[in-house]
Amino acid sequence: MKLKPYYLLILLVLASCGGAKNIVNIESASAKEVISAHQAAAPDFTTLAGRVQLVYDTEDKSQSITVSLRMEKDKNIWIKASILGITVAKVLITPTSVSYYETIGKTYFEGDFALLGEWLGTPINFQQTQNLLLGQSIFTLNPSEYKSEVSLNKFKIQPKQQPQDFIHSLLLNSENFKIASENLYQPSAERLLSIRYGDYQNIERQYFPSTILIDTSEKGSKTKIEINYRKIDVNANVSFPFEIPQGYEEIQLN
Repeated sequence: MKLKPYYLLILLVLASCGGAKNIVNIESASAKEVISAHQAAAPDFTTLAGRVQLVYDTEDKSQSITVSLRMEKDKNIWIKASILGITVAKVLITPTSVSYYETIGKTYFEGDFALLGEWLGTPINFQQTQNLLLGQSIFTLNPSEYKSEVSLNKFKIQPKQQPQDFIHSLLLNSENFKIASENLYQPSAERLLSIRYGDYQNIERQYFPSTILIDTSEKGSKTKIEINYRKIDVNANVSFPFEIPQGYEEIQLN
């Protein structure tokens, strides 16, 4: 069986959920200072457990899913998706693999991130996936390669020279240096990925997203995903049980 593209995106965005340095003068802050403050704002935790409400919309489908999320930072991400209290899928993501099965069609998948990156139009790995839902940049921000300016009381960060046919930019909140929005655009492929963050919640003096809005489009085909964190427990006792049931059919990615 073929795995439909929206399942790829769900696997990507469900993969994960800072104290920041202070900059006194926003207007005169250098790119090095802003990027350093953003990196310092990354949450520091060992494990995380949470509940997430996910709403998925395309031109012909709309679905709401409740997700139980468990993380061991930089090592494991475990997801159980439910509809009306019934488990419909489980996912286990590690730095080297993605394993997934769903109970309705009795199918499963085991593989790496290569084809997810191909579908999104940029290489993607575990760390980038984790950063996306932590409110951190999915790309490494090298101060020598990026410039910063103030726009509507936010820091606009973008490469000094954009790579050919690949436009990347992001806005950082000035109060916590977390991402307000991040955009990737490939004009020749008519492909856009837009990530927007709502308010951040302060949990044990660190900032975690409350709401994430993800919009993708490719040659006129659009997908929208809204992620709302209902509860986050930091450094909770968690386990990562995952076993593909017997008799399930393996699915293949294009």
